[in-house]
Amino acid sequence: MLISIRNPHSVEAVLRTRPKDVQRIQLAGRGIHASWERVESLAKELKIPLSFGGGSEKDFRSIGRGPKGNPKNSNDDPGRQGGSHAMVQEKTGVPLEELFQGAASRKNGHGLWLALDQIQDPHNLGAIFRSAAFFGVQGIILTQERSAPLSNAVYDVASGGVEYVPFVVQPNLKQALDYAKKAGVWVLGTSEHASDTLNTVGKDRPWLVVLGNEETGLRRLTEESCDVLCRIPASGSIGSLNVAVSAGILISTLTG
Repeated sequence: MLISIRNPHSVEAVLRTRPKDVQRIQLAGRGIHASWERVESLAKELKIPLSFGGGSEKDFRSIGRGPKGNPKNSNDDPGRQGGSHAMVQEKTGVPLEELFQGAASRKNGHGLWLALDQIQDPHNLGAIFRSAAFFGVQGIILTQERSAPLSNAVYDVASGGVEYVPFVVQPNLKQALDYAKKAGVWVLGTSEHASDTLNTVGKDRPWLVVLGNEETGLRRLTEESCDVLCRIPASGSIGSLNVAVSAGILISTLTG
């Protein structure tokens, strides 16, 4: 299935990892941001079809520039403006066996994977992929039902992260956790009600960290399948965190 990606960083990541899956790129008919300029240059090098809105390429480059050549009306990510986008074939997952291949024999026994138990907000899912790619997570298990699909919103928020982290979509998360254990990986569940805190978790073994649904957390069978449960200790007045923020803290702590 084709999806429309509007984040130039995500588009660039696809061009660098699987350019054959980019069908075409549309650049908006006004000031082009530097991030889209990189996309354009790479697309031309790879001979990916490009189209320009609102006139010729020359006109396109002169419209909407600010005093220093920057696009007008920029927002938090000025590259994601004006309708520029790429039509891209969605990325396919890998087999579960491939995700954990050689897990037990990794150097020093280290390694980190994630399992997401029915994460439903695409922005959370995208943010988790971005953090996973930043910290070098080995792979992510997604649940098939009651989970956010890998939509264009996920790709955009991930800012290229989907391209760099292998993933698998599983109909039965418990079976996937059992397989990870057999592959030599320890399963660490996360719950705000856990008695142990994150700072008690050792870094001397490969971990599969399981994160639960935004509202209900881990399902009972998922929690029972974990070797260890932990929580992020709170030092302020709020007792819980957004799941994407929690993921970032857990990944950073266990890979640091």
